[in-house]
Amino acid sequence: MRSATEIAPVRSVASASATQRASDAATDARAGSASLASSGAAFAFACACVVAASATLAGFAPLGLSVATVFLFAGPHNWVELRYFIARMPARLGRSRNFFALAAAGVVTLTASYGVLALYANSSIWGGEELYAGVAVWNSLFVAWVAALVWMRGRLSRREWAWALPAGSALIALNWLAPQLLSLSLVYLHPLVALWFLDRQLKRTRSEWRRAYHSALALLPLALGILWWRLASAPSIPGDDAVTLRIVRHAGADVLPVVSTHLLVSTHVFLETLHYAVWLVAMPLVAGAFGAPWRLGSIPLVRHREGWPRLIRALLFAGAFAVVALWLCFLKDYATTRDVYFTLATAHVLAEVPFLLRMV
Repeated sequence: MRSATEIAPVRSVASASATQRASDAATDARAGSASLASSGAAFAFACACVVAASATLAGFAPLGLSVATVFLFAGPHNWVELRYFIARMPARLGRSRNFFALAAAGVVTLTASYGVLALYANSSIWGGEELYAGVAVWNSLFVAWVAALVWMRGRLSRREWAWALPAGSALIALNWLAPQLLSLSLVYLHPLVALWFLDRQLKRTRSEWRRAYHSALALLPLALGILWWRLASAPSIPGDDAVTLRIVRHAGADVLPVVSTHLLVSTHVFLETLHYAVWLVAMPLVAGAFGAPWRLGSIPLVRHREGWPRLIRALLFAGAFAVVALWLCFLKDYATTRDVYFTLATAHVLAEVPFLLRMV
């Protein structure tokens, strides 16, 4: 048996070893925190640079930036969104079955009806009153659909979101006073939804970056304020070619005729450029396995035994083929392809609603 004098040094060595391990762990934790803070600051700095560069280009060359960004990024960003939404779909719908059923029905019905509305709007069949009523009806259906989804999502998450129903009813009533204004507001608000998606994804996978990201977002109203101040009295964009007319109309020239088209187009293309940057760069960066396009094994509908791996792979392959076809069509007839694209792209705008609600 050891004496007390022999055991004491052993205990001393063990205690010193434990103290050293604790010290090393604390040092590693501090180094890790410093690394996370540094990477968050780098991410925020990159966001700030994108905001500044996009605003500058949008102010000086709005038409050129609009043509280039839509040609290069419209198709790829839709494919990335499709990939992301598929990755967010659960293999088993469970209690969310009715929610997703209503979401799918709304996307299909509203997209199809929007296409019909656009077809009649570009023809001589409808006059001003018919178009006014058609837009108001579509907006009413859209608002009612969103309100119903919000209410259903609230019930699924056991939150009191019944306010969505009276709020939706009030918005529908206001819509009938100026339906074109509501439609135009959706054009400008839709790009900002990508920033919300990014914030939700940061909360899930890079929560330590959110504070820095929110600081970078503070530059957005500043950039918009500078754009509006510089371009408020700028002359409208000259030109009556097919491409120019489509771009200025999409930005709201017909709805806001007293506002400079230079200001409208610059504002819209600035927000759209941020939208593309979020989906093509930021989301894959922060989403991890969910955002890496080549990691199909991370998709629940692919890896789960009750999933549909062949259907998902075929859908993504078809989407990639559609991107290439879109580029070829842009080269052949940019103006017409732009019209068709923004009509069909209504589907991805609508699809963002239920998936964003699922992340809230």
